[in-house]
Amino acid sequence: MEVPRGSRKGEAPWEKMTKEELEKQYSPSRWAVRRSAEEALSTYSQRGVQATERARATRRSLLSVPYGAGEGETLDIYLPEDESEAWPVLLFFHGGYWQSGSKDQSAFMVLPLTARGAAVVIVGYDVAPKGTLDLMVDQAARSIVFIQKRFPSNRGVYLCGHSAGAHLVSMTLLADWTKHGVTPNLKGLFLMSGVYDLEPLLHTPENDALGMTLEDAQRHSPQRLLEESPRQARDPALRILVTVGQHDSPEFRRQSREFCQVLHQKGWSNLSFAEIQDVDHFETIWSLTQQDHVLTQMILDTIFQGC
Repeated sequence: MEVPRGSRKGEAPWEKMTKEELEKQYSPSRWAVRRSAEEALSTYSQRGVQATERARATRRSLLSVPYGAGEGETLDIYLPEDESEAWPVLLFFHGGYWQSGSKDQSAFMVLPLTARGAAVVIVGYDVAPKGTLDLMVDQAARSIVFIQKRFPSNRGVYLCGHSAGAHLVSMTLLADWTKHGVTPNLKGLFLMSGVYDLEPLLHTPENDALGMTLEDAQRHSPQRLLEESPRQARDPALRILVTVGQHDSPEFRRQSREFCQVLHQKGWSNLSFAEIQDVDHFETIWSLTQQDHVLTQMILDTIFQGC
């Protein structure tokens, strides 16, 4: 899990692409290796629903707990057998290009993690067009603060996001926790097949629901914000794992590598990068239902090394 070295200079590769090439690069379903695009999307949704139904049937849980006043501001909490509440807690933020998906089909990793003694929180947020990026980023921060207050004796708060969810998690590196009145006990971030520079999406159909302007994209691109910030890492010891699937598109793989480079340059020293072999964008996340999968083990090892 060597951190990729180097830095981006000059024109980004996406700027040389045609509109059609960009659309393909940022359409993960078109890169599925074992299914058609339609089959990949439907299987992803079905497996998420099935994993959530199993989690709700077999684990202690608190469902649709409000963390704010908004209709979409609820989360599901899945609890381990230990009732001490001194657990590590992992919050998961689902993908769906900020415009689809929900907590009700995203409990992929609940069984393996709760079996080891971690609590798992699946966070809901308002997707577009109802939700704006400003709102979603704020909801992510507020959900984390809520969990810190609800479980103040936690042994570490860990954030995990897939695709658009990885973007929301990465934005917490820039959060001003003082305005929330509490600093969460953050110990680790798991960023899976994320998008960290939003500007290329302005030229794809994925922006139809979001309606991002150039200013919006720049203001919510953690890679750009960190590159331009003179500030170094506030917590260099924070464990960060950046992963991408071997069969993700070249643009998704580039984004993950370059974001990892920026994190390294800004002083996060407990940083790892991994290309997960033989999985595409969707298989990456549903692999977390498997206790013995390499990505599940990476997450478990990181959490329980820190406890």
